[in-house]
Amino acid sequence: MVQAWKDYQDVNKDRFLNELLDLLRIPSISAKSENKPDMKRCAEAVKARLLEAGVQTAEIYETEGHPIVYAEIIIDPAKPTVLVYGHYDVQPPEPLELWKSAPFEPTIIDGKIFARGSCDDKGQFYMHIKALETLVQTKTLENNIKFCIEGEEEIGSPNLGKFVASHKELLKADCILISDSSMISLETPSIDIGVRGLSYIEVEVTGPNRDLHSGVYGGAVANPITMLAKMIASMHDENNHITIPGFYDDVVEATKAERELMAKAPFDEQEFKDDLGVKELWGEKGFTTNERTGIRPTLEINGIWGGYIGEGAKTVLPAKAFAKISARLVPNQTSDKITSLMLDHLQKIAPKNVTVKATLHHGGEPYMTPLDSTAYKAAAKAMETTFGKTPIPVRGGGSIPICALFEKELGIKIVFMGFGLDSDNLHSPNEKFNIDNFYKGIETIPYFHKYFSEMTK
Repeated sequence: MVQAWKDYQDVNKDRFLNELLDLLRIPSISAKSENKPDMKRCAEAVKARLLEAGVQTAEIYETEGHPIVYAEIIIDPAKPTVLVYGHYDVQPPEPLELWKSAPFEPTIIDGKIFARGSCDDKGQFYMHIKALETLVQTKTLENNIKFCIEGEEEIGSPNLGKFVASHKELLKADCILISDSSMISLETPSIDIGVRGLSYIEVEVTGPNRDLHSGVYGGAVANPITMLAKMIASMHDENNHITIPGFYDDVVEATKAERELMAKAPFDEQEFKDDLGVKELWGEKGFTTNERTGIRPTLEINGIWGGYIGEGAKTVLPAKAFAKISARLVPNQTSDKITSLMLDHLQKIAPKNVTVKATLHHGGEPYMTPLDSTAYKAAAKAMETTFGKTPIPVRGGGSIPICALFEKELGIKIVFMGFGLDSDNLHSPNEKFNIDNFYKGIETIPYFHKYFSEMTK
């Protein structure tokens, strides 16, 4: 069995890679209405690749937004079923001038695929399709596999909840397997045992009823950009602790044992700084870098704008200023509560010389995978088999909003098997995915299905 997998993957690895490159050429940007035809085209391509890989049925389900691709192969209803989740939509590629190659013309440099979506999440969900093909072609599939590949993850999955709630029987499974996360490295394998939740808002600050001459009115009328900057600055104290009242009330503090386990993950602070091009790190006092990005909630400004930003000078006192703000949440925090706290706080701290309008974009809940679950044990054993090392359990800093939704609606646990790296520039220019990681995922995933099937009998 094992040799058959290896032989099949070795013979077909160039084709696997070229198929992924074709998928990456489709600009499936869910946030932009102009790319709606590309979203449809990408969904059709995913459906076609699933059928070619060996699923028995594959369908495209329309939603109020972008379509969801569902597929399945049921070898025996009595056998365990794994539901694979992924997403074919990608982040907008801007700023384009910072890309070293065109974002939708995948370019291979030093064994890395540079393209938008290469790691998040086309490269990672495509590993599962090729793992399925390996199992089908070598006649070694021992469990049922279902696929739910959506097109709205990057905009908060606004329609997935309705789909899941109305298709519970279709999606019925024994566990959910997701590769939309990262690992430490090929030398130090790890498994995310949790992801943070998310609350994402936008704030609009309005001052005068029109843009003003900054010489005539400057010093007499409040500048909305200045007021917004002061408001934002006040949301962290001198210890970089978030100052929104009630923000930390529901936070479950990590135990000493969990923090000691996290500390086993190799981390070179200087290498981390060098990679990012920064001289010093920043964060909440009393916590290490890995803890700040895993077990602690955060508040970040994702964008801020207003006034004149074109070429040359324009001495204007703008009428409005804007910012996009997101909070990452940890277990027991809820996006509804944190969003409400953020919106209320911005209104309360707004100076009287401006008005503030703050609105929600989207949110999602934090999620934790139990270490004693069958799915986690199968994933850990699979990675130990192919890496030769026991994977380290870590908490991921990102968010996958649908995790809590899946568990609530389907009543089953999720396990993460990410093969990307934190340095893969997700959501940034020059996103990449190591080809070796891509192939390692295809090598490892069949073992997960084998071990999960054996452990669930």
